[in-house]
Amino acid sequence: MTDDHAKPWETTRRGLLLLVSSPAGAGKTSLSRRLVSDHADLTLSISWTTRAPRPGEEEGREYFFVDRPGFEAMIAKGGFLEWAEVNGNLYGTPMAAVMSALDEGKDVLFDIDWQGAKQIAEKAPDDSVRVFILPPSWEDLSRRLHARAQDSEEVINQRLALGKEEIAHWRLYDYVIVNKNFDRAYADLGHIYRSERMKPGRNSWLPEFVDGLLAE
Repeated sequence: MTDDHAKPWETTRRGLLLLVSSPAGAGKTSLSRRLVSDHADLTLSISWTTRAPRPGEEEGREYFFVDRPGFEAMIAKGGFLEWAEVNGNLYGTPMAAVMSALDEGKDVLFDIDWQGAKQIAEKAPDDSVRVFILPPSWEDLSRRLHARAQDSEEVINQRLALGKEEIAHWRLYDYVIVNKNFDRAYADLGHIYRSERMKPGRNSWLPEFVDGLLAE
């Protein structure tokens, strides 16, 4: 005889916000995309932006593309978990969709810089888990950026300078991973994610379940 009823831990979990940051080239995007691919309950946050779509980008996949008045109206309503202006364009994470996902037991991953992670953690401290990815050496980070062959030397130097500013805020994070080996770093990120999912505060079914055990 089988039990067709869902167990409480399958239905009443609160989601979490996994905030992953690193300097450019340290591997956060590759690690984040793989984690999302491997976990059905984990989705990647999609931001709003006022910049125009680039060739190959799709609405709702890379970004939600909106006009500046619409974005500024959302700011005025306090509708973003975080937002920033970069190179004349606005970027932000709409709050309602993210918080709805948490209420439904879904987890949301953010590939995000330290300022955005700080804003989100301040607005949703109990839901946020911050992970910082470090390169094994500065030489390795520079090599990775050059190996991409995507940017000019000037842009690479700008990215490296920004990388030092990003790294300077590592103490704000709950966990730090040194990405010396991708598979090991990915395993560490996966362990962090799965451990955080099991914290009592995110599993509202636990008190009733434990009371039932004690009553047997």
